[in-house]
Amino acid sequence: MIIKKDQDEIQNYLTDASNTTGFCDAVYIPENVEELKDIVKGLNNSKTEITISGNRTGLTGASMPRGGVVISTEKFNRIIEINVEEKFAIVEPGVLLSELQNSVKTKGLLYPPDPTEKNCFIGGNIATNASGARTFKYGPTRNYVEELNVVLADGDSIHLVRGKNIAKDFSLTLTTDSGKNINLHIPQIKMPETKNASGYFCKKDMDAIDLFIGSEGTLGIITKIKLKLIPQPVNELSCVLFFESEEIGLNFLIKAREETYRNHIEKNTDGIDAIVLEFYDGNSLDFLRKDFPNIPADAESAVWFEQECDNNEDQMLQLWINLFAEFGGNEEEAWFASTEKDKERLVEFRHAISVNTNEYMARHNVRKLGTDVAVPDNKLIEFYNSAKKLVEESKIHYLNYGHFGNSHMHLNMLPKNEEEFAKGKKLYQSICELAIKMGGTFSAEHGVGKNKTEYLVKMYGEENVNKMRMIKKTLDSNYILSVGNIFKKGNL
Repeated sequence: MIIKKDQDEIQNYLTDASNTTGFCDAVYIPENVEELKDIVKGLNNSKTEITISGNRTGLTGASMPRGGVVISTEKFNRIIEINVEEKFAIVEPGVLLSELQNSVKTKGLLYPPDPTEKNCFIGGNIATNASGARTFKYGPTRNYVEELNVVLADGDSIHLVRGKNIAKDFSLTLTTDSGKNINLHIPQIKMPETKNASGYFCKKDMDAIDLFIGSEGTLGIITKIKLKLIPQPVNELSCVLFFESEEIGLNFLIKAREETYRNHIEKNTDGIDAIVLEFYDGNSLDFLRKDFPNIPADAESAVWFEQECDNNEDQMLQLWINLFAEFGGNEEEAWFASTEKDKERLVEFRHAISVNTNEYMARHNVRKLGTDVAVPDNKLIEFYNSAKKLVEESKIHYLNYGHFGNSHMHLNMLPKNEEEFAKGKKLYQSICELAIKMGGTFSAEHGVGKNKTEYLVKMYGEENVNKMRMIKKTLDSNYILSVGNIFKKGNL
């Protein structure tokens, strides 16, 4: 057990990737489950608030304490087992995503969830139901979580196995490792038909494990995880295509998405079937030109796609080139990755925009103003144009990019000063409210954290949010775990 109380020693635990800051009295770093349980029991008895900290790569302030103590999961960092035959991995929450992905790849397996930030902890991914570019085909983290071991707020623990504990309508009973039964009522909430990481997962006849996935540390502390793996693809086609306007790029992406959906329905394995469909507007390309000077000078948008191939890469590439040509694309200016190094360069291209944006915000000492909104597919173009109009009228510089295959948009405003930041916050609110109005979500993959609690009420209504809050209160009677995440602090 390591305990840090000197303020100089704990500063690294008080800032996250969004430049949100916090404060606390101490940082506890347990090295095993028994130490963790003892800490939690003592803090629960004294009603001391606990903030759970992973690698602090989040963008919502969730790991930033507002007093009390921090419990860091950094010592829970073992890959316990990778089972090749049954295709699963058992890991602790402090394992880096990059470490897990690299480890399973050497055994011919793939862990599909692919958040942009590779230095995140697996526990943090589960806490937010993280996703990323590959979610277009494979879905979010939730789809790969088979078992969880969780320490609850009173120091008791629970082992959750997918398929073993299903709610009866909207009533769910949890049985802890000590034999205690906890009865929960799941609110009847209409969840959006999009990627969504906003509040607790609430559905009729839901699996108990899904309540904890995406709960942002408010219901318990994850100590062990069993994850489903899939076979590593034989080969992948990866390309960035450039277009002379944003409209043409968006229309190309939508056509590629429609082709992918149609081939899924028809079970056609010889057609376009994207893993990844990412979009970049003209401002995003300008923002990247310094690092990638070979971006065509006249390009106003780009689409990055990936597709799995067996031994038919040439055939698949020709299908994409044909579709590209329908939209006036110049094959000579496209980036086709033919080697592993080329593929890594394209991934670097995607990741660079997020890294550069975070660096910009830190340099100007303002919090990140990047949306995490998603809307139903049939609303994407309308939403894109409306959001673009709002921000351009403000004269604040911005970038618009993201997982457009999932109609999931990261519009990042780049304020130069506090005055522009204040104006940008109002724009951010307008864009989130517009997404909600269109049947979408204000948070598709980053979670609610401490910075977006007001939008949860706008999305689900105060009555339903209060019902969610009662789930927390039942599992955490002294209200000590990750206070301020998902629900505004002080509102019980």
